[in-house]
This record gives sequence, C-alpha cells and structure tokens, in this order.
Amino acid sequence: MADRALRGMRLGTQSMERTQGMDLAERRDVFYDCPNGHVLTFPFAMEADVPLSWECHCGALALLRDGEQPAPQEERHQRTHWDMLMERRTIEELEELLEERLGVLRASRGA
Repeated sequence: MADRALRGMRLGTQSMERTQGMDLAERRDVFYDCPNGHVLTFPFAMEADVPLSWECHCGALALLRDGEQPAPQEERHQRTHWDMLMERRTIEELEELLEERLGVLRASRGA
C-alpha cells in the first residue's frame, strides 16, 4: 500500500497540468474608485464584460474609473399602516367612525 500512496502531494490545491505551450487570454487591469478613497484593481480578459460598479472591502460601492456612471435607482417609499388606511378612508370618515365606536364604548360602560 505504501508504494501507491501519494506522499507529499497537496491534492486539490495544485493542478497537475503543465503550463508549457498554453496561451492565456489577454488581460487588462480595470480600476474602481471607492468614495472612501480606496482604489480596487482587477484583471479582466479583454473580451469580458466589465461591471460598472464593484463592492469595496469597506462595504461602499466603488465605481468604474473612466466609465459611465450607473443611473441612480429610485428608492421606494415603504408604506405604513397609516398610508394604507389613508388610501381607503378620508379624515372625515375616520372621525365619524371614531365617534361611532366611542359611542358604543360609552354605552357598554353605562356612561
């Protein structure tokens, strides 16, 4: 068994293929500028589509240097219970309902 063991090999971490005679794709460095002053550099293949933004390690959104800026996305307003209520009722209707319910409550207490 010892003659078949692969001693000293790091299986899975190194390729057993030779790089001789292989042509790698042409690469270019792409720069992203973070609003916090960080500069990110990534190698991309020449024919690869380069994204307009990249998340920086600080969490901010770094934008492509010398690239067109992405269109700002419209932030959606989160609707509250009050907003949904106001879509169905007017203030006058709500005041009328309040008086009606207060009358029922007062009648049940005997006041």
